[in-house]
Amino acid sequence: MEVLFEQDGHRNIWLEDFGHGLAVQANQHMIIDDGLALLLDPGGHKAFKPTLAQVTGLIRAADLKYLFLSHQDPDIVAAINGWLLASDAEAYCSKLWVRFVPHFGLDKYLQHRLHAVPDEGMVLELGRNKLHLLPAHFLHSAGNFHLYDPVSRILYTGDLGASMGIDYAFVDDFESHRAYMEPFHQRYMACNKAMRTWARMARRLDIDTIAPQHGAAFRGPEMVNQFMDWAENLACGIDLLDVLYEEAAASL
Repeated sequence: MEVLFEQDGHRNIWLEDFGHGLAVQANQHMIIDDGLALLLDPGGHKAFKPTLAQVTGLIRAADLKYLFLSHQDPDIVAAINGWLLASDAEAYCSKLWVRFVPHFGLDKYLQHRLHAVPDEGMVLELGRNKLHLLPAHFLHSAGNFHLYDPVSRILYTGDLGASMGIDYAFVDDFESHRAYMEPFHQRYMACNKAMRTWARMARRLDIDTIAPQHGAAFRGPEMVNQFMDWAENLACGIDLLDVLYEEAAASL
C-alpha cells in the first residue's frame, strides 16, 4: 500500500496488488475525503476478498460512498456484486455498459445502485471536494472515463498509460519505460486521433501524477509532459491495420 497524497483529511491510497498467476496485473486505488471514500476499478473475483479486507482496514464499509468503473473489462467490474453487497456504495460506469455489467452476476435487487455516466462525463461530490469523471472514449473502450482529483492533482487513467512486466511503482526513465507500454497501446488503443483529442483535454488540467490501472505511475510535471507528448504522437489501433492485414495476407 502506498499513500500518494495526504492533506487536511484528503487521502489518495494505492492499494496493495493482489494480482497473480495468469491474470493481468491490476492496480486498485481509493480516494478518501472527510471520512468518505471512492474505490476506483475495484477488480475481479480473485482480488475481491483481500481488497475488501484492506479497504475495511482503512475505512468502515458504510463509508464507502462510490465505486468508479472506468470501463467494462472483467479486471475492473467482475466483482461488482460482492462490492455492492458488502457496502452501501453507488457504482458509476458509462451509459454504454449499464446493460452489460449485470452479466457479471449483478443481483436484480442491487441494479438500482448502478448508475450511468453520460458521454460528456460528470462530477461526483466526495466529502468536501469534487471529483471529475472525464471522457476518454476509445482508450480503449467505446465508453471509457478517467477520474481527475483536483485536490491531489492525480489523474487516474485506467488502461491509458498501462505497462506490463515491470517491478517498479513509478517511472523514472520514460524512454526505457516505453518498451513496456507501446505494444499494449498499439494494439488496444483505438487510434492516434483518440489519443490526441484526449491529450488536448488533459493538458488543460493541473496534473502532478498520472496513475494507470496497470503498471507504474508517472509522477511530476516533467514525467507527465513526456507522457502527453508520447500519447499525442503514438500510432495505434486502426492506424496500424494495414500492417496487421499485410502480415496476414503474406501468410496465405
